[in-house]
Parts: sequence; C-alpha cells; structure tokens
Amino acid sequence: MSDLLTLESVRSGGKAALARALARIEKAPDDTDVVDLLSEAYRSPVAHVAGMTGPPGVGKSTLMNGLIHGWRSRGLTVACIAVDPSSRRSKGALLGDRTRLATDPEDQGVFVRSMAARDRLGGLAGLTVQAMVVMRALFDIVLVETVGVGQSETDVADVADTVVLCVQPGSGDSLQFMKAGIAEIPHIIAVTKADMGAVADRARADVVGALSLSDAHDGWDVPVLLLSAEKRHGLDDLIDAVDRHRGFLAEDGRLARARHAQASDWLIDAVRERFGRDGVRRAGYLGLDGEDTPFRRLSEVTRYLSPA
Repeated sequence: MSDLLTLESVRSGGKAALARALARIEKAPDDTDVVDLLSEAYRSPVAHVAGMTGPPGVGKSTLMNGLIHGWRSRGLTVACIAVDPSSRRSKGALLGDRTRLATDPEDQGVFVRSMAARDRLGGLAGLTVQAMVVMRALFDIVLVETVGVGQSETDVADVADTVVLCVQPGSGDSLQFMKAGIAEIPHIIAVTKADMGAVADRARADVVGALSLSDAHDGWDVPVLLLSAEKRHGLDDLIDAVDRHRGFLAEDGRLARARHAQASDWLIDAVRERFGRDGVRRAGYLGLDGEDTPFRRLSEVTRYLSPA
C-alpha cells in the first residue's frame, strides 16, 4: 500500500483517514505498518475510554447520542465504537448505530464506527481493542457500546477505563445483573428511563442494596444515577461521574496498572484465539516489559509459532 500509515498521517487525514486505517487493520492485522501504527498509538494515549453495557432495549443508543452531544458541548472530541449483532448472511453489523445517532457528518470531532460482533460472546467485536487503541490516541473520549447480549457481556471491562452499566426499571435487570456477578464490573450504574417515577426509584434502591454486598473497586464508591436520555435528564451527572472516575484512576498509578493488565490479558487471549491453549503454553512468557506493546509481541509470537 503506497499511503504512509502512521499515527500522524491518520491524525492529519481526519475521519476518512481513520476509516481507511481501521479497514487496513481489519484486513491485514499482521502487516508491519499496521503493527507499527498500533504500537505507536498504544504508546500515545490521550482519551479516556468509557464502556457502556446493558441488556437490549435499555436505551444504550439513546444514551450514547446524549453523551456525544454532552461531551461535544464541553469542547471534547469523541470517538464511538458501537458493537452490533451480526447478519447471519453477510456477518456485517445488523443494526448499524450510526443510523440512530443524530451527529453532524461534517463534524471532525465525532467519529462513529459500527462493528459486527459475529460469533464472539462477551459483547465486543474482534477489532474492538485495536480500534480503541488508535482512537484513544486521536480523541479526548472514546465510548464503546456493547452489543447488548445480556449477562455474558463483561468483556467491556477489558477495554474500558470506566464501565457504565445501564439498568432498565421494572425489567428485573437490577437484581438479575447483581445475581450474575456483574456487580464487580461497572464503575457507574445508570438507571435509565427515570421518567417512570416510582419504578425507577425502586430499581435504583435495589441496585444500591446489591452493591452494598460488593467491594470490588479498590476504594471507588460506585454511583447509581437516575437519568432519562430522551429528556436529557441526568446526562451531565453521568458525564461528571465519568470525570470523577477518571480523576480517581489518575491517583497512585491506577490507570497505568489497569491498562497494562488489559493489554496483557488481550495478548494472551489473542494468542489463544490463534493457536489454542497449546499455543499459549508453547509461547512461554507472554508478559509485557519495558517498551513492549501487545501488538508487537503478538507479531513476534505469531512468527515463532507459525510454521515456516
């Protein structure tokens, strides 16, 4: 490919260049220039990464729309990854969140990419981490919305700095999610459709009660917020909560440690996905030391494990 694929060329080329870079990453993830781009982006983080998860119908897309406009009104650039269910025929994204978002296509400060979950469980797509890493180096905020598959979508914790769990009043979500152990995943819980009144208040009370049984966030007190994205009620509170968690992570090296652990886990998962559990065993040490990046290490391991 004749075009120079560097972080600066993607940055200067705007949204069109980013779209081309993501297509190249998906098509040829092991090409040297792709690995170089991913490694450069990995070492140059700018954005805070927020992950949004919750069951289908909870209102994640409406909330996503409100958050984009809220961050933009504060002068922040925003990149979004919307992971959708897949078409059984084309394997492409079935819903395509871009069609549901009221964003200005001429606004270079907003970039939205839909991705197909395909056969992956956990709520994410195969390209989510790589896309997030590139976007994280280019924007102020990266928002990852999971596919909405229910109790299995906990992988968002492996890609986001701050995880927002959306709970719908009157649906049993509040108790069901706590029973499933997902109380350990979110840093913020948003009870959507707060205009439902007493039902929303009860859902919030249920969540607060369930959280009192968990101590999984190293000193962070998980806020439980009532909001209505359609009426723009509570959106500023949610954005402020994300900011507070960002500040919490900045203390005592928490953010660096969390991102290093995410990268290490991604590397092990990527090797397992390519070569199976035996490949992980044969690869030996899969830690990240010094200037290592997970993408360069994966390239090295692939060359080592692949037959000549």
